Amino acid sequence: MATVNVYLTFNGNCGQAFEFYRSVFGGEFPYIGTFGEMPPMEGRETPEEDKDKIMHVTLPISKETILMGSDIGCEGASHFKEGNNFSISINAESKEEADKLFNGLSEGGNITMAMEDTFWGAYFGMFTDKFGINWMVNYDDPTKTQQHP
Repeated sequence: MATVNVYLTFNGNCGQAFEFYRSVFGGEFPYIGTFGEMPPMEGRETPEEDKDKIMHVTLPISKETILMGSDIGCEGASHFKEGNNFSISINAESKEEADKLFNGLSEGGNITMAMEDTFWGAYFGMFTDKFGINWMVNYDDPTKTQQHP
């Protein structure tokens, strides 16, 4: 069965926010990576001003719940709206479950990233549903090398 967590998006202050959350919840970051650490992608260079921004961070806050987040890159900054800067993140137990959830929940909505294999070893996609809720669907394939959870 899938697990559900909250994914927060920030406009350049993700690291500061997650240090604050860690000071309240305690714990450690199993993963924290910047846009500058991403492997090169054809046709898409990370601007110098975005290289130190957080690409992904995770902070377990209970046995069942992980708080996740990232900064938004410069190309998405114009769409950033404080107060609406979160997504519901679903971690599926299989590729089939990920496709079923993605296809069902995205029906009538706006797909921002189709389900695809990623450089971090997951099968991942994003969309806004027909009610305006942002979603992320992720399946961590155990046969692929994990660069982050």
